[in-house]
Amino acid sequence: MSTHARRERLLLADLLETYGPEAPTLCEGWRTRELAAHVVVRERRADAAGGILVKALQPRLERVQQEFAAKPYEELIQLVRTGPPRMSPFSLKQVDEAANTVEFFVHGEDVRRARPDWTPREIDPVLADALWRRLETTARAYGRRCPVGLVLRRPNGQVAVARKGTPVVTVTGEPGELLLFVSGRQDAARVELEGDEKSVARVREAKLGL
Repeated sequence: MSTHARRERLLLADLLETYGPEAPTLCEGWRTRELAAHVVVRERRADAAGGILVKALQPRLERVQQEFAAKPYEELIQLVRTGPPRMSPFSLKQVDEAANTVEFFVHGEDVRRARPDWTPREIDPVLADALWRRLETTARAYGRRCPVGLVLRRPNGQVAVARKGTPVVTVTGEPGELLLFVSGRQDAARVELEGDEKSVARVREAKLGL
């Protein structure tokens, strides 16, 4: 049975293939080639992927990602599409679903929304609910650097507190849009912000994300 992570992986691979290796993305300094290399290294090179979270390991991560980015683009896309080797923890369905559903959804939008003519993607309610559940459990991590209180709200009224504090800014949008917002893509997310003008401006400029 297909999982959300598997479907998002294939959609991301298709986008990367369609737009080619030099297309812009929302990830600063990365074109599609670098984004594809990041995805592959994260799953296939545990010795380097620690640099995503540990600053001291970043030089090795950057070096290995550059090595993968230098590979033929078609090879990179195939590695993204086929996924990690069997010995990787990411090959386990439960781990893949937990670790990659949001990862691939966000990176797919990084490719899609970097183009001036992008159009919103229609997201089915089941995936929307899955994204919201993930957001509920990780909201505090995403919002830890927010300079004010931050509340995330779905149009149906469900809320998640990303950061306690005052003053408070409430961000309303569909789960996918909220995930993009709190992962540092504030300008690309289609959301509505409520709060005093100064606090809203601070949230829009904040370095949100994991």
